[in-house]
Formats: sequence, C-alpha cells, structure tokens
Amino acid sequence: MFKQLLQEYFKGAPKAGEVVQGTVLSISNSEVRLELGGVAVGVVRGREITSGVPADLKVGDTIEATVVDEENENGEVELSFRAAGFTRAWDRAAALMRSQEIIEVKITDANKGGLMALFGPLGGFLPVSQLSPENYPRIPGGDKAKILEHLRKFMGKTMRVKVMDAAEKDEKLIFSEKLVWEDEQKDVLGKYKVGDVIEGKISAITSFGAFMEFGENLEGLIHISELAWQRIDHPRDVVKAGDPVKAQIIQIDGSKIFLSLKRLVDDPWKIVKDRYQTGQTVRGRIIKVNPFGLFVELDPEIHGLAHISDISDEPVKDINEIASVGDQMDFEIVSIEPAAHRLGLRKVGLKPRAAAEEAEATEEEQPTVEQPVEEQPVEQPEEPAA
Repeated sequence: MFKQLLQEYFKGAPKAGEVVQGTVLSISNSEVRLELGGVAVGVVRGREITSGVPADLKVGDTIEATVVDEENENGEVELSFRAAGFTRAWDRAAALMRSQEIIEVKITDANKGGLMALFGPLGGFLPVSQLSPENYPRIPGGDKAKILEHLRKFMGKTMRVKVMDAAEKDEKLIFSEKLVWEDEQKDVLGKYKVGDVIEGKISAITSFGAFMEFGENLEGLIHISELAWQRIDHPRDVVKAGDPVKAQIIQIDGSKIFLSLKRLVDDPWKIVKDRYQTGQTVRGRIIKVNPFGLFVELDPEIHGLAHISDISDEPVKDINEIASVGDQMDFEIVSIEPAAHRLGLRKVGLKPRAAAEEAEATEEEQPTVEQPVEEQPVEQPEEPAA
C-alpha cells in the first residue's frame, strides 16, 4: 500500500521544464512560496521573481510558474515566474499568428533592416519591407545611413501590427505593420479596378519609378517604363514630387497598385511611319552615350539608336571621342520597328553595312581560334521598395 502511494506521489510530482499552477503561501522581497496541488512546495527566488509576476500578487492567489529544478537544497521545487512568462508569451504569439489579430508593440531599437519591437517579455523584429507605405523609408539612392536615421524616429513609439511568424524553437518573432494597413485598405481598394483613371500627386521618386498618392490615403507605383513612351534615364526627367498627375490603374496585386501615365496618351509609335521612313536622312540630338551606341532624340516623342557599328567606318575605341550628350548629328534611318518601339540609325556618310562587312571579311581571311566565352553574372533588376 505504501509503495503504491509512493508511486502515485512521484507520478504527480512536477518535472523540470513543466509549467505548473500553484497557490501562493507566502510573499517576501526575496522569494515567493507556492503550494503545488498538495504534491510539493515550490519556491521562486532571485531574478526568477522579477519577471512574469503580477504587481498585485497576494497570498491565496493562483499563479503559473515553470519548474527549474525538481528538488533544491531545501527539498523544495525550484520555480521561475520569468520562464513561465516567456512560455505564455510564445503561446500567445503563436495564437496571434493563427488568428491574425491586430496588437500593439513598442519599438525599442532600429537597424538598417528594420525595427526591434517588444511583445511582453519577448523581443521581435519588424522588417523594413513590412512597414506600411506611410512609414516606409523612401530614400533616394537607398542611402543606408539615411534609412537608419528615418527608422530611429520610431524608437519609443507604439505600432499596430500582426504576427507574421512565431517560432519559439528558433526564437524568431516577426511582425508586420503592412498586413494591418492591407486589412484596413480592403474596402477602399474595392472601389477601384484595372482601367480606372485616377487623379492625385507624385509623393516620392526613386530610380525605378514614381509613387503617386490618390483617393483615401492610397498610393500606387508608376514604374519608369510606364512614365513615358520614349526612353528616359530617370523618373525625375518626367515628374517631380508634388506634381498633380492623372494616371491609369494597370494592375492591383493585394495592396500593391501599379499605375501608368503613358497609357493615357496615344502611342506615338503607332504613327511613326507617317513621320519617318527607312532611308530618310534626319537630324537628331544625342541624349545618351553608351558603350554600345548613341541614343538619339529625333523629336520629343521618338528616339532612335545608332549602334556603335553604325557611327564610324573604323573600329571605335572610345565612343565618347565621336559624340557627346547634346551634340546635333545627321543620321540615316536604317530600320523602323513600331511594335518594339525601336528605330535604327546610321551616321550619314558611312559605307552601307553590307559593304563594310564584306570589306572587313576580306581583311580577316586568316583563320582564328575560337576562344571560350567566359560566363558573366546576370545582373538582377532593382525591385520596387513597396
């Protein structure tokens, strides 16, 4: 009989790592003692008492604690309020990730990648990419020091977020402010559809496009390729911050809205052959010099390209010695491709390409050994900020 009772006792005894409930027996500045269901007495001491315990805790209250040691030097169960607080916080975070409930977190620090936030006793991270459009750092040139300066403005403030990821094992807690913004914008976004023409103003300019504010605190991106029908080097060549503009919605992807300015005007390339013909001599202004050729403005809407092989009869060592931005030169139109928005040019006075290639082939009759082509890394396109 005694053996059976002893087995039952040890079977119900708290195990290290378990979260147990206990009734408060006594409270002092140095320890809190709990009665653990008639099975054992536990004690919370030192730093384990400083976190996870309610300020109004009193004798007779029931509270949770984590078992640190099944038996200390006094034969009592060693407990921790702090560890129990962490366990409860991780459980709460996991539940919030499933429910997608909106919570508030306090921003404690910042780095170039985002913001550190406090959720109870847990530290989490709010990446820059998960900030709302209002708080996203649109810094020209992506200057990291200025991005950090922008993010530090949020330290000490409270933000409304959702839990994106909560992995206790990896101690990873990720928040998103953008998910909250998307939720709140659903009804507003529902008023718009692809093809709608909207009015607003340019709110920011980046190397890849311009952002436009419109409607009820909405913002869309006009990619550089949608600003104008002609080729441009930078969005600031077409618009500047504060400009009132009219644009067409061309895509809605969740909270992301993509806009176009150029689609509200007729494509000049549709009638390019009414203005220009192959073989025609034209005068154009050099607007960009690249290693492979010259970009030439024939008029404000139509630009052409004179390939490096079409600007000199001799091999070109330095294209900048032949032309500079702003130069006016005469060219012959050698090709027009309206669908591809391409117009090929050749400097006036050069030998026709076929004759030049024939002469070049005659000069290079000696056999050559083909060299292996070294594989080049593929340059990744710059992604939008938001």
